[in-house]
Amino acid sequence: MIDRFAGGYPHGRSKASAYKDLVWTVATASDESLDLADQTSQTLTSIDQSLAELGSDKSQIVSAQVFIANINDKPVMDEVWNKWIGDNPADWPQRACLGVDLGGHWLIEITVIAVRTNR
Repeated sequence: MIDRFAGGYPHGRSKASAYKDLVWTVATASDESLDLADQTSQTLTSIDQSLAELGSDKSQIVSAQVFIANINDKPVMDEVWNKWIGDNPADWPQRACLGVDLGGHWLIEITVIAVRTNR
């Protein structure tokens, strides 16, 4: 009943899961040496790819959680996010941003819940 999609993570977690018409995915940048803007861009590209694999897209995101290593840098993330999510308020999900210690040199991690439109 539950679809789980492995990613490039160590054992113990999937990059995405789906159940009926709902999908969950999580992403970080593939290159942790980049600045926050570029890590955000890479992370959102990974979200796009996972959603496509799950039969969804960013217009179907209902909830997002953004974890940022330095919450004072949120305006940098917001600029990249706003370009990515687009100008249509009908496509804007509920979103929460939290400042957290992500470890290593990762500056951002994003989780989303979306509706699956193609199965």
